[in-house]
Amino acid sequence: MKRIGIDVGGTNTDAVLIEDGKVVRAVKAPTSEDVTTGILDSLKSLGATGVLAAKRIDGVMIGTTHFINAVIQRRHLTKVAALRLGMPASASLPPFCDWPEDLADLVRGGVWMVEGGHEYDGRLFMPLDEAAVTQAAQQMKAKRLRSVAISAIFSPLDPGHEKRAAELVAAVLPDATITCSSDLGRIGLLERENAGLLNAALADLARDTIAAFEKAIADSGIAAPLYITQNDGTVAEAHQARRLPVYSFASGATNSMRGAAYLSGLADAMVIDVGGTTTDVGQLKHGFPREANSVVKVGGVRTLFRMPDLLSIGLGGGSHVSLDPLKVGPLSVGYRLLRDGIAFGGRQLTTTDVAVASGRLALGDKAKVAHLGAATCEKVFAEAARMAEEAIDRMKTEAGDVPLIAVGGGAFLIPDKLAGVSQVIHVEHGDCANAVGAAIAQVSGECDQIFKDMARPDAIAAAQGIANDRAVAAGADRKTLSTIESEDMPLAYLPGNSVRVRVRVVGDVAAS
Repeated sequence: MKRIGIDVGGTNTDAVLIEDGKVVRAVKAPTSEDVTTGILDSLKSLGATGVLAAKRIDGVMIGTTHFINAVIQRRHLTKVAALRLGMPASASLPPFCDWPEDLADLVRGGVWMVEGGHEYDGRLFMPLDEAAVTQAAQQMKAKRLRSVAISAIFSPLDPGHEKRAAELVAAVLPDATITCSSDLGRIGLLERENAGLLNAALADLARDTIAAFEKAIADSGIAAPLYITQNDGTVAEAHQARRLPVYSFASGATNSMRGAAYLSGLADAMVIDVGGTTTDVGQLKHGFPREANSVVKVGGVRTLFRMPDLLSIGLGGGSHVSLDPLKVGPLSVGYRLLRDGIAFGGRQLTTTDVAVASGRLALGDKAKVAHLGAATCEKVFAEAARMAEEAIDRMKTEAGDVPLIAVGGGAFLIPDKLAGVSQVIHVEHGDCANAVGAAIAQVSGECDQIFKDMARPDAIAAAQGIANDRAVAAGADRKTLSTIESEDMPLAYLPGNSVRVRVRVVGDVAAS
């Protein structure tokens, strides 16, 4: 199996070739403003080493921060028609009600609320008002809205009303992009609806970005299928990622964690990924990032869907350093490091300049940072270590010391000894762990549903079947599927022997 993994970070775009489970070559190129150029440059650098000559590549896996950056920076977002099926309930909390006002103003194209939805035990709450859905679709057409998010009460239990509403909307707006919240989120209405609205807002960006990725790969002369990495450390085929871009929000940090597990051989450990701009801290369980089971805010919007449990702090290889008073981050020069850093002829003191002055890094011109004395450098490194220790302590789930894998281009900021850490592990190719994580990624499927009038083993088997089918639909080889998470909870307050089951499976990418 020969795969290329690419991770587009805020500072660098990394690319690796993995062949038969080994990292053959890793390269870095500065991330470009249009992103695609950075991917092309990294693929050219990889090709220039000769490792791709006369080789058939089985897949190109790309991790990108494009989509989450669009939400955070309030750029490249599409106006969305929000259709909620749940009247007469929920009228007092309409779609977008808990969004930051600036983001809501950018995304809100119109709100329509009609009768429909189900009860928490799967019974009909209200019949779907099909005439009202069709009328809403005609009003969307009049407003020239081309992206629609549909949510219904308890649709993860029975998505029938959302699917039917999508058919009715598509009949009026055949070229619209339609997101059903039941494809994304968990039980809670507002958080699941928010995930659907964000997904719909990214429809045009997802289409254009993934088309640009495909063009960059084709222009490089590589004939291989494209996969986009997901929040849980797995990948989805390009067409699936184009449909559900929110599943790629946290893929960069997740790739680093999966790459850290792969490069270190540890399946259970803390991971600190120090990039150019931010540091992400998370925990590996069975080789995959621990998932967040609570609400996760994205750009100020409350969501509840498949996201890793991560803590991000403003510390990185490009972080601004102020000496008096001492302050490291959160501002960063990002991809302008080679232009703005003092060691490269710029004027902004960064953590990289301090590392060059102390001899930790052999980059740029050491003479340009000769004025930074050993005591000054140590003070900066001590502050970076303090920030890292605090972040690790907040993410630990046990009192004792734990092993820590340090990866990322800024991992030089992590010393060999930290409080609360039994061992700091620096791995070969750790600066490209994100691209390694992308290259080795598998495909996942998840089911989180309530089953009633079924024995517990039958409910678990049914959930397993649904998760398996979703993984195969996303591009997994059915023969390689294995379960990495399974939990069930009897719901005593529901009739009919109800049980909520959540199952997550992963499998290898199916041969194209």
